[in-house]
Parts: sequence; C-alpha cells; structure tokens
Amino acid sequence: MTAELVRGQNHPLPGTRLEIRVSVGKPIVAGVTLSDEQGKVRGTDWVAHPGSPALPGLEVPKQAAAEHRLAVDLDAVPEAVHRVNVLLALPVGVGGPVSFAALAAPFVAVTGLDGSQVASYTITDLDAESAVVALELYRRQDAWKVRAVGQGYAGGLADMLTDQGLPGAHELAGTINEAVAQGLARSVAAPPPRPSDEARVRTTGQPSPGPGSPGPDGAAAGRPDPATHQPGDAGAGTTGAGTTGGGPVNYTHPGRQTTTPPPPPPTAAPAEPGRPAQPVAGDATGWSMEERLYNQVWGMFEDLARTMAAYRSAVDFADSRMEQELDKVLSDPRSRIGNTGDAAREAARAKHGLLVDQARAALDRDLGQLAAESEVVEPALPAPYAGWDSPVWHGYRVPMEIPMALRLGDLHLPERPDLRIPMLVRLPLERGLWIDSGRSSGTDSLADADQLRRLAMDSAVAHAARLLAAYPPNEFSVHVIDAAGTAAGALAPLVTSGVLAEPPASGAAGVSAVLAKLTQRVDLVQMAIRAGAADALPPDLDTAEQLLIVNDFPHGFDDRAVTQLRYLADEGPAVGVHLMMVADREDAAEYGPLLDPLWRALLRVTPVADDHLADPWVGHAWTYEPPMAPPGSQVVQQVLNQVGQARRTGGR
Repeated sequence: MTAELVRGQNHPLPGTRLEIRVSVGKPIVAGVTLSDEQGKVRGTDWVAHPGSPALPGLEVPKQAAAEHRLAVDLDAVPEAVHRVNVLLALPVGVGGPVSFAALAAPFVAVTGLDGSQVASYTITDLDAESAVVALELYRRQDAWKVRAVGQGYAGGLADMLTDQGLPGAHELAGTINEAVAQGLARSVAAPPPRPSDEARVRTTGQPSPGPGSPGPDGAAAGRPDPATHQPGDAGAGTTGAGTTGGGPVNYTHPGRQTTTPPPPPPTAAPAEPGRPAQPVAGDATGWSMEERLYNQVWGMFEDLARTMAAYRSAVDFADSRMEQELDKVLSDPRSRIGNTGDAAREAARAKHGLLVDQARAALDRDLGQLAAESEVVEPALPAPYAGWDSPVWHGYRVPMEIPMALRLGDLHLPERPDLRIPMLVRLPLERGLWIDSGRSSGTDSLADADQLRRLAMDSAVAHAARLLAAYPPNEFSVHVIDAAGTAAGALAPLVTSGVLAEPPASGAAGVSAVLAKLTQRVDLVQMAIRAGAADALPPDLDTAEQLLIVNDFPHGFDDRAVTQLRYLADEGPAVGVHLMMVADREDAAEYGPLLDPLWRALLRVTPVADDHLADPWVGHAWTYEPPMAPPGSQVVQQVLNQVGQARRTGGR
C-alpha cells in the first residue's frame, strides 16, 4: 500500500533501486544533492543537475519539464553519503513563474522500477519560494528510509545549496540556471492551460493529480482510458505497467477534457464491446472545429510522449531486473557447478524477453490507435495546420481572420518514424525562429556548406509562405536582409509574387536601414502601449505584424547592428515584430557568449531532419522535419501569388 506522507513523516524503503517521480504541471528543474552524516554537501561533484545529470547511483533529467523521473540506486552511492536530497526549483530568466505560489502543489512519488508506488508526498503551503527540498532518502541502521521535507527557499537554488553547506553555491546555481535555459530553448512550448483548469486548482486548492494519484474520478491519473480512442492504459502514461488503481483511467490532458467549451458532436459510431471507439477528427473540446483539431493534435502529441515514456521505462525495468538476476548468479559459488549457472542465466534472459515483449505489445497497440487517429485527423486539418502536400492547399483562399496556430513541421520518435505529429505553434508567434544552416546530427556527411545554406533559405521561404498565407491581406509584412546577396535564388518566390514589404536589403547600409526601421517601430508601439495611447501612433506606421528574415548572419553586421538584432529578438514578439534567422552558429563564434541570449530567445529548427527538439512533458528527443513542399510542386509559388494579388487589391 502506498504511504501518503505529510511534512516530516518518514517511511521505510523496501529496496534500493527506485524512481522518484515528480509532477507539477509547469516546467521545473529537478536535481539531487548528496550529503554526509552532518548533512553537508562536500562539493559540486555531490550535486546532480541538468548540466551534470549523472552521479554514481543517480541520474536526473537534463532539462526542465512538467514531469520528471529520477533514477536512484542507493547501493551505488558512495559510502560517505548518508542523505540523498531531491530538489525542485523554478527556471530563472525564462519568463516563467517566479514562485511556487503560481503553480499547483508539486506531487512527488517514490516508486519501484515496476511503477508500484512506495510513498508519495504533495508539497503544500508553498508561497514565495522558488526552490524546495522535496524529499530526502537517508540511511538508518544499514537501511534506507524516505522523509517528506518540503523545505522551501525564497532565494532559490543559491540559498538552498548554501544552506546545505556547499562551497561555491552561487556559482553552481548560475551554472544550473544556464543549463536549464539552454534546455528550455530546445523545448516545444506547450499550449496555454484552459481557464477552467486554472480555476480548478485555485478554487479547490488541490494540486493536479500526479502519476498514480487519484484523478477527478478516483482513477489513477496520467494514463488514458483504453475504452476511448486515446492510447491504452498499459503504455500511455508515465506510471508504467505496474501502476495500480481501480477502474478505467482518466487522461487529464486539457485539450481532451470536457470543460467550459462545448463537447464535440457525437459523430463517432458506438464502439463494439471490448473494442475501442473509432477515431474521429475534431473529437477534442473547443468552441470551433479549428480549436478542436488543435487540441486533438496536441493531445496526440502528449499521448505519444507518455506512451513512449512508459515503454522505455518498462524496458529499463526489464534490463535492470535481468542485470540483478545475472549478478546474483555470478555471486553464488553454487552456480559455477554443473549447468546451474547456465540455466539461471537462460531463465533471466527469458524473463527479460517476456517483459520486453509485453511492453512492446502494449506499445504497438497504443501506437496503432494513434496511427488510426492520425489517418483521420491529417486529411481534416485546415490549411494553416496542413502539410504542403495536402489537397486543402489547392482550394486555398486568403483568409479574413488569423488562425489559432500554424504548422512549423512534423515530429516523430525513433520507435515509430512513420507516425508524425504536426508541430503546431500558436499565433502570433511568441518566439522567433532560428533556422540552423550549420551541420547537425541529421546532416548528410557529404553535404557541403553551400548546400546547407541553400536548404536553410528554402526552409525559411517555406516558413514565411505559411505565415503570409495564414494572415489576412496586409496584416503581415515580411522584410529580408541578405547582406551579401547570396540568397537571390531561394528568395525568388517571395520577390516575384510581390509579397515583400520592400526588396531584400543588402550591404551594410541596407542592414542598418532595416534594423533602424524595425527597432523604431518596436520603440513607438511599446511607448504607445505603456501610455495607453495607441491612437497616437504616427499615421504612416505599419501596424501589421512584421517578420524579418536575416540570411547568413553575422555577415554585414557591425556591433550596433548585432545589438539591434538582439533587441528585436527580446522585445519584438510582444509588439508584433518577429525574427527568422538563417545562420550557422559557428560563423558567429567570435562573439562568444555575447550572443547566447540571442540563440536561446529563438526556437531552433533545421532544414533537414534532426532530433534536437524536446516535448514539454517528458523531455524525449524528437526528430523534427521541416515543412517542405513535395519535389517539383508549385504549391508554394501558387499560394504566394494569391497572397501577393490580395495585397495589391486589398483582399478583393
């Protein structure tokens, strides 16, 4: 039976190989410190954090996320260690919450490797704190116990590490915050929560249910109901195949709850007994079909992330169990006589194979349901959500309203590369884009630098075309800086269609003129907003959303231009000025850490498939594929021609 701890309470641990599972609902940092008999952390090599995630017997996540799993092998920690402290902290300098008062109460659980809960603790009464010691695992008479701590620190990680006696605590806190910021820069931002979900947390005072904790209906939250179109309970959650709980499991993804928005129409045929209902496009909640499809796609994204987390956890458990059994065989002298050892090893491998096969069967079932859902959802997507190969583009008309979101590409995991999830981001864009023209893990070793730059500019044009096609006439303007004039061929679709605000700028003078114009626009709009005098803007100011495409940075940029570019990346999105950088970071290496904030402010995408993006729930590495038109297709040019015609005629 799971022990539900309160602050200060302890509970014995039945084994030494464990997982610590954390659920908060917003991205947080998870780490571990080791301390000696006096409770002191002796050095930075006794701290596991995103920048240095592994210590003997410990492994923590490499980035901030809404849910975490920390692997613990207490037999492998150094003999001098008497306490293992589990730390939670809010990311610093990334625009998120500054205290735990803004979040649901963190839920922490200690589980076996099979997912069975040993103890859980909901950390309540946090207010101004931005870091907290959640649990401690401690030695007591050659055994280990867990204690609920819940000690918060308003001064964040630095104060927490100082309190634990760590030399250089402030320096290490800065290192951790830097590593977290880099990790968040590669994470796909989750959609904003529904107001009803926030209201539920605030009015009831109860945290969002953590993995394996009771959900709204009394079931264990974190895995979907196998009786619906969502993935089945054995593979789709973070709780693993061993989680217990009565009755069907309710999946609490906000896009799949019937809350304030009306439920989807009952268009699905009733499922046969014992079989899941057939998937239907638009069966998520929402006020419109567009919103329902958006929520459904994000629900599929989360389902696939959690399904794969459960599968990988089950395989890790099978590997660990086989390793333990083989170690036991090797340590027993009797196994060296006759065939006893061979039989024991064969039995261990057979158990391992059975566990992996069971996990794979559950995964294949869940992936099959998601693939069936994808097959009906993809053809139903409107143009902003659809790939360039969709027939919907052949009937494209310039819209009169801005859509909720835009497709920036596709995401998939290595276990099922053909199951692609549309990468939808909300409009207006909250971050600029960095199209990396340098080499990456997905780059063909034979591709030269010029070819990669051309592919990157082709990708930039495809992204710009999608943005132009999503906005009503004259509500989105595109500027281009091509200082050396090397991208004329790739830019031809934008130039010939007449969709650019002005010809591409070249040379140092052109760079300076465009940056001065856009920085002035940011300044004027910011001042008007602060003064509450939007009607006082100059009549000749273009109030449309602005996109600046910069090719081959930093060529043609002096120090002042670099400063202006950083300013646009930081301040521009809030007032409708967006940045799309086409650059190889190595080309700007001479600037050193000066440009680190610029790269982090932008969402990095690649012109070729590359596994550099992470989901906001589990932190899997997802392979991103850019939204390129099929070879030989003229769809991008045709769409741009329609946009250009609408701009010239005012939409008539």
